[in-house]
Amino acid sequence: MRGPASPSGKISFLKTLVVVALAQSAVAAVVDPAVLDACPGYSATNVTTSRNGLTAQLVLRGPACNVFGNDTERLSLSVVYETRNRIHLKITDASQARYEVPESVFPRPQAQSVPSRSSNIQFNYTASPFSFSIYRTSTREVLFSTSSHPIIFEPQYLRVKTRLPANANVYGLGEHTNPFHLPTDNTTLTLWSRDAYGIPTSTNLYGNHPVYFEHRTTGTHGVLLLNSNGMDVKLSSGEPGGPALEYNVIGGVLDFYFFAGSENDPTQVARQYAEVAGLPAEVPYWGFGFHQCRFGYKDFVDVASVVSRYAAAGIPLETMWTDIDYMDRRRIFTLDPDYFPLPRMREIVQYLHNHDQKYIVMTDPAVPYLPDEGYTPYDHGKELDIWLKAANGSESLGVVWPGVTVFPDWFHPNIQQYWTDEFLSFYSPETGIDIDGVWIDMNEPANFCNLPCDNPFEQAIEQNMPPPRTTLPPDPNAPIFVNATSSSSSELKKREDLLNPPYAINNAAGPISSKTAFTDIIHANGLSEYNTHNLYGTMMSVATRDAMLARRPGKRTLVITRSTFAGAGAHVGKWLGDNLSLWDHYRFSIAGMLAFASIYQVPMVGSDICGFGGDTTENICARWASLGAFYPFMRNHNQDNAISQEFYLWPSVEQAAKNAIDIRYRLLDYIYTAFHQAHIDGTPILHPVWFKYPKDANTFAIEHQFFYGDSILVSPVTDEGATSVSIYLPRDIFYDFTTLAPIQGTGSSVTLTDVDFTKIPVHIKGGAVLPLRVSSAMTTKLLRQTDFEFVIAPDARGTASGSLYIDDGENLVQRGTTEVGMTFRGGRLTVSVRFGYATGVKVARVRFLGVARSPRRVLVDGRAVERSAVVYDQGTKVLDVTIGVPFKKGFSVELQN
Repeated sequence: MRGPASPSGKISFLKTLVVVALAQSAVAAVVDPAVLDACPGYSATNVTTSRNGLTAQLVLRGPACNVFGNDTERLSLSVVYETRNRIHLKITDASQARYEVPESVFPRPQAQSVPSRSSNIQFNYTASPFSFSIYRTSTREVLFSTSSHPIIFEPQYLRVKTRLPANANVYGLGEHTNPFHLPTDNTTLTLWSRDAYGIPTSTNLYGNHPVYFEHRTTGTHGVLLLNSNGMDVKLSSGEPGGPALEYNVIGGVLDFYFFAGSENDPTQVARQYAEVAGLPAEVPYWGFGFHQCRFGYKDFVDVASVVSRYAAAGIPLETMWTDIDYMDRRRIFTLDPDYFPLPRMREIVQYLHNHDQKYIVMTDPAVPYLPDEGYTPYDHGKELDIWLKAANGSESLGVVWPGVTVFPDWFHPNIQQYWTDEFLSFYSPETGIDIDGVWIDMNEPANFCNLPCDNPFEQAIEQNMPPPRTTLPPDPNAPIFVNATSSSSSELKKREDLLNPPYAINNAAGPISSKTAFTDIIHANGLSEYNTHNLYGTMMSVATRDAMLARRPGKRTLVITRSTFAGAGAHVGKWLGDNLSLWDHYRFSIAGMLAFASIYQVPMVGSDICGFGGDTTENICARWASLGAFYPFMRNHNQDNAISQEFYLWPSVEQAAKNAIDIRYRLLDYIYTAFHQAHIDGTPILHPVWFKYPKDANTFAIEHQFFYGDSILVSPVTDEGATSVSIYLPRDIFYDFTTLAPIQGTGSSVTLTDVDFTKIPVHIKGGAVLPLRVSSAMTTKLLRQTDFEFVIAPDARGTASGSLYIDDGENLVQRGTTEVGMTFRGGRLTVSVRFGYATGVKVARVRFLGVARSPRRVLVDGRAVERSAVVYDQGTKVLDVTIGVPFKKGFSVELQN
């Protein structure tokens, strides 16, 4: 859902001062790179080496540059070989403590402290002028080098610049609407959370993940700069010295983690990053079902009607969502008594639960400022003193959907008590809205108040917040489901710096306090919003997850957020924000999804299907329904002033949704298994094509094809009105998912024709054994009662393997799990089972693909199968064997010719 941001409660004099200063500094960031490269840099002294790293003092080696402030004269350097694949390099101010990302928000990994000689990457340095490099031990290939580019370290400006290869393959550094394969010619990527309606290209968006992977045919490595301050990361190719990547950061310290990755397996670097950022949180099985929402359901009858119409259309609907429409005057933790009365809302939730479906509503961070109205959520927060404070100690005010608001301070020691109490009360299963998951939005934090925001009350009136209802409320008995303080001058200057840093990052909203919380706010623990702004969304995410755990102890949570920082995936999922119903955004959704799922370790991710803003069309919605079935998080959602876009509204969209959800649900245990593996070791659940073919340069810039899980290649049609698509098939064997017929990839593009608007090209990569459900179902609970089939898709050597993980789908701690391993070699499928969870279903059949001829006989555990249980299709070369074997023990199926 859309929304802006910016608090108040400031003295007018300071606000005026800030606005003038900001206007004067608008071009502060434009500095000739040659000027920066002429800065003196540092000399390394007092170098002390150990078996697992070194420490040193860095001393300014010449007249200070002072380009954006006074150069820090003495720095401390620490280099630690933390694992065989990770080097931690940190540069800090030697004379005083500076802000660093708090351990409470981003816990640091335990270091093994390995000997440097056993590491797969090495640190090297030049003492004066100080520069350093990271190189691969096996090949001595330099992966990161600051030579020729002096480090600049000032109070509010840090600069590090590294060389890049020509035509470098760089991915990450988001969140942004850029190609997945980042352009390296004069590209600036800005990290500063903002409300970004329409997700404009080449601007900063909602989240911040200062990590990148660089891929070469010789291997893949990764770099994380653990810093939550605003920054510009510049990729350039036309400067003297060649292509480069340059960090320009407005505070904090230089805290780098370098990951060796691998020479042959790109997924290794993802797993290594997960060791630092945290492993993805497991989500409930039902979370992978189809979700429906919109901003603009006008009342409870409207919501119930959507549920009924999905059922009538035969489209599986797992979870119904409601945006801020349900709230009383858009105030969180309230219900509109006329449009969404509590008894009728509880009736809807009970109906959904009785039909094995789920319910989720929106919860925003902004709380209405209502000190005299007996509004409990505000009064409770006031009592616990958890609101963000302005410089004079008053509550910092902004304007959001309900009008004038306050914002929670997620660093306050009472914050979890407050948030949990509100959840336990409003979302009480006995007396409130018994939600199954949580959707949190506007948590950059967003604020509609325009600078200087010295009168938010006036602005709320001007902006008509909250807007009045435009329709009459329904009959409360209407049937539903018919169809189914002052400051010294020095303190003032300090706050001015926090509002107006000398280096102006390329924030698309303008000044860094524009449309968000003022950056001179000091949190309860003494940290400034200037330093911690980019953490706000993730901190709300963690508090929300903990609140859900308190109201549903022991149960996995599904929390979907808009704003994230590195490490958010260990707690929540993410949707890609307020996109538009445009083909460009349809195409971009793939890049955005791949960035979060394969690089940032936030795998529960998706875009608003059919687009959030603007009117969709039947064509794009049909195509998007198909593509969306391969988002880990699948939700249709749109805006209140756009036409409705539920899948059942157009024949082709309805059929496309049915076809795609059928594939998704049959594959659900396959992707659930992949998600479990991601939770164990960080293996991505989605893969760009080059992850699978790291030596094939043709794959490095592929934007619109991807692997869903380890073995499903998805190649959507990406042009309006088109019924054909050109796809790249690497040198490998593939199988059409629909017909199961083999296709030999030649390392070239292939044009697929007659791709109906209700279809999406999907292929199985050779070498996989896929655990599929034999059929789809209307809910995931029913799906879990459906038998399996194993599909064996051999590679060119005639081998294949796969796995299946089964648990109860909802508990954090499992009493038992069933884990299945499948290998196929020499015409024999061997299935091993570690049994601990009773599925109640069987392996109904096994399907062998690419079989040249019908076998003489088929043996299951050494016994011949009746001929009637064996069906061979010469045209598609598919052999079906009905077996009906339970999961309690392993078994084998052998083809004999």
